[in-house]
Amino acid sequence: MYELEMAADHIADASRADLQVMLRRAALMLRNVGGLSLDPYTDEVLSGLAAEMGKPKPALVETIVSEWLVANAYLPVPRALDEDGAVEGNG
Repeated sequence: MYELEMAADHIADASRADLQVMLRRAALMLRNVGGLSLDPYTDEVLSGLAAEMGKPKPALVETIVSEWLVANAYLPVPRALDEDGAVEGNG
């Protein structure tokens, strides 16, 4: 990507062939961004669940991972209630 940035800064000096090569590399990198390799069974289940929930699969995976991290104390619990809010429960 550095080469592409440099070419953008000096576009008049870049050859058409060099620009083509850099743009193709950048396109390949962008095409592969965000890819998550899952086993076929897990991928199928996630795809079905995402469709059922009407949610894109990447958003579903992000939700699942975030909730797992919170549940296992790797992330702090989000504050759903302010300090003066009412709390319901058994008591």
